[in-house]
Amino acid sequence: MSFLTLFVSLPTKASTGRMRVWRSVKALGCATLRDGVYLLPDSTDNAASLDEVATQAVEAGGCGEVYRLSGCDEAQEAAIRALFDRGEEYASVAEEIKALGRNMASLDGADAVRKLQPLLRRFEQVTRIDFFPGEAQRQTSSLLDELRDAITVRMSPDEPTARHADIPRLNHADYRGRTWATRARPWVDRLASAWLIRRFIDPSAHIVWLASPAECRKDWLGFDFDGAAFSHVGTKVTFETLLASFGFDSAPALVRLGELVHCLDVGGLPVAEALGIESLLAGLRASEPDDDVLLARACEVFDWLLKSYEDKTR
Repeated sequence: MSFLTLFVSLPTKASTGRMRVWRSVKALGCATLRDGVYLLPDSTDNAASLDEVATQAVEAGGCGEVYRLSGCDEAQEAAIRALFDRGEEYASVAEEIKALGRNMASLDGADAVRKLQPLLRRFEQVTRIDFFPGEAQRQTSSLLDELRDAITVRMSPDEPTARHADIPRLNHADYRGRTWATRARPWVDRLASAWLIRRFIDPSAHIVWLASPAECRKDWLGFDFDGAAFSHVGTKVTFETLLASFGFDSAPALVRLGELVHCLDVGGLPVAEALGIESLLAGLRASEPDDDVLLARACEVFDWLLKSYEDKTR
């Protein structure tokens, strides 16, 4: 494979320009071949990025040029690839993940979520510039998944188990003016599902917060717990099950919202805004002891998100 090589030379007195160039090559994830010589895997985007850095060097009174190179043999190419090793960076993130895991007993769920956010951001920053991912990335990702699962259990101790079944299409008219019930102290999937019920399925829905799923009466419509009328099915979280059940799975904005809820509830494909929304909802949950008030405020968040997704999908 070929690599793009940036040769940079700057005047000794150009400290500001030197710092700007250094920050740029660091942010891009460049490997350092020697002083003033930086490498990136060959791609159109990387070429454009290195051209920008070369221009920065010229503007600072120095020179910057970009060339292509490749190893003379397999050993030399392996040596070049090794320059991009991110093992130490992953190790640093992994140690902080382990430390947070050890301190979980002294934290409530919302605090754990807040402390998790910077770790997720750091992991994403490293993976973005990890051009040759290997075991270090897999191990760190596994540690993150385990920690997120532990936090989810703390936030939602009765999280439902996914069942395998067909999802029948239902008529909205048969589900109006009903009492809906879910577990108390709702988190993302339950909050989003309750919002969806109120906004699109049953506008006059009365929502009951259960201390235990066993308290759900037979004439109530339970959601997001084992044995509920609506819960996790296959790979779908409860919000996505409701979308499919009532025919909203063809609405791009709601489907996009479902991807966000899925990401925050059980992980999976990343959603760019997930970290910010998770932090916002965790703060709401920590500051609102009343579940009805919590839902009302969370509904505003989901209203804003839907409007944003509608504008983008339109």
